[in-house]
Amino acid sequence: MARDGGINEPTSAYPEVELHPDQSDGSPSSSGGGAVRALLWVLGAAALAVVLLLGVQTAGILPQFRNPFTKEQTDRSQPALLESMRDLSRYVAAEGNFQVVVDLQNDRRHVPDWLLNQRTLFVGAGSVEAYVDFGALAEGAVVPSADGKSVEIKLPAPQLAETNLDLDKSYVFAEERGLLNRVGDLIGGDPNRQQQVYRLAEDRITAAARESGLATRAEENTRKMLEGLLGSLGYERVTVTYVAP
Repeated sequence: MARDGGINEPTSAYPEVELHPDQSDGSPSSSGGGAVRALLWVLGAAALAVVLLLGVQTAGILPQFRNPFTKEQTDRSQPALLESMRDLSRYVAAEGNFQVVVDLQNDRRHVPDWLLNQRTLFVGAGSVEAYVDFGALAEGAVVPSADGKSVEIKLPAPQLAETNLDLDKSYVFAEERGLLNRVGDLIGGDPNRQQQVYRLAEDRITAAARESGLATRAEENTRKMLEGLLGSLGYERVTVTYVAP
């Protein structure tokens, strides 16, 4: 059988394929390796720059970098104005510390609480001082005996000072507000709405101080103080009586 003459032609008869000079030996292109090496150099240089910058900043050569959006507080308050001065002659003989829970609710009749309601649960802490006003001593209040061994003193009865509500220890434990109350807060609000709670807490603490025997404790402490003071002056017997102011 006759063979096709074209089949017996050598393969060298096909056109030759021109190879890239870098690929003449069959190895992969080195362009990818060059890009990787360049990327590693860039990353290394950046890391070195960060390390140097941190080292310089730690050494204090460069100023500290601060957040440009940090919160700033400006105090534009006016200086305190002295309105009056007075001399005090009170002897604080006792002090009571009190805590009261105020549950105050303000609402409207026939209006649901979810619409209009204000209920505040407030824990108030305050103190009350009991004092004797030596500045109110009447003439002849101090009567020493002829032999100088005893003395009689008539003092005004102890009084309770105004309640000092400690706002650092007082706090609102819970608060409920209706929808209209919350809308009102968004529009204008009432900056003095807590004053009612404060006043009520002060009134409750004052009433508790009157019933606590704080004045009686002040009488005993004042008597002991005068006995010790006048005893050091040579008086053997000190009699203290209290009269209504």
